[in-house]
Amino acid sequence: MAEISFRDVTKVYGDGTEAVTSLSLDIAEGEFVVLVGPSGCGKSTLLRMLAGLEAITAGEILVDGEVVNQVHPRNRDVAMVFQNYALYPHMTVFANIAFPLRQAKMAGAEVTRRVTEVAETLELTEHLKRRPASLSGGQRQRVAIGRAIVRQPKAFLLDEPLSNLDAKLRVQMRGELAQLHAELGVTTVFVTHDQTEAMTLGQRVAVLNDGELRQVGTPQELYHRPADLFVAGFIGSPAMNLLRAEVRSGEGAGDVMLDFGAAGVMAVPETAAELCAGVPAATELVAGIRPESLLLCDPAAASSESLPRARVRFTELVEPETYVHLAGDFSGVDPGDPDAPPRDTLVARVRSDRTFAAGEEVALEIGGTGLHLFDLETGRTMR
Repeated sequence: MAEISFRDVTKVYGDGTEAVTSLSLDIAEGEFVVLVGPSGCGKSTLLRMLAGLEAITAGEILVDGEVVNQVHPRNRDVAMVFQNYALYPHMTVFANIAFPLRQAKMAGAEVTRRVTEVAETLELTEHLKRRPASLSGGQRQRVAIGRAIVRQPKAFLLDEPLSNLDAKLRVQMRGELAQLHAELGVTTVFVTHDQTEAMTLGQRVAVLNDGELRQVGTPQELYHRPADLFVAGFIGSPAMNLLRAEVRSGEGAGDVMLDFGAAGVMAVPETAAELCAGVPAATELVAGIRPESLLLCDPAAASSESLPRARVRFTELVEPETYVHLAGDFSGVDPGDPDAPPRDTLVARVRSDRTFAAGEEVALEIGGTGLHLFDLETGRTMR
């Protein structure tokens, strides 16, 4: 196992494209860290620089305290699993797994012992004499992982290893990877664009965008305490509703309201009142509301006539919940592109036993703890 450190790492390609910008990140020995972000954010480039497959423009990468910038890939003692498996089609499963050991001139008996142990761990024993073409996608992925494990490296580097699998198999492989890490305890860096994979696999998750590290923390920290608008909008499914609003004082002492302009006014629930402490009245900001905290009620029974109204566009049944997509007179914010046209659509997450018809009008309230406030200019969270 190894400690891994990125210190002000930058990668600039020959055409001037800056793929990674002064990124610093420490990964503890035995930790499972996921690098997540949209396509082109620099996560795979970062992994390839760690593996030695890409040169570093500036900064340092350390493995167990040793700077490896100039160390050849084969001497870094890390094992990489690629998206496309990269198996040798003419070799058997046994030969594919054994390949790095034979390249290292390891004795035949030790090769057989290690391959046999790995095959048992990955449930590949009965497939050792088969070739990749006769295996399923999940089995081929396990062979690729087995080839990495058999080396007993200091760290595993996995570059979107599940993206070629169907949905059901991805869920199965996520469980197998988590179990494998629990058994082996090897430092693992996993790259994905899928935030569901990131949140279910990572002990810590590093969110990247445009080559910059936006936030690193546990899945719970990212979901409940996002550092900025990008993280808030990227983490969570369905995504957080991000709406322009203005803070107002309510009628009662200590009451705080969020004014959404033409859409209406919502009261800030007591569970989130501390968010507004110290925020002056009339402050313009971005209100982030998690779908589970956007409450839908009958307009006729609404607690206030000033509550925002919206109409149901369509619903998605995702048992045991329903996602209700709404359109209203809101001014939304696109976290990936602040200059994009305002969005007036929202999503609420409700129990599946509640039914809504397209075109139905509902009143909106905020409940629970899923309210977040962000600075309109910087996009940083307001705490």
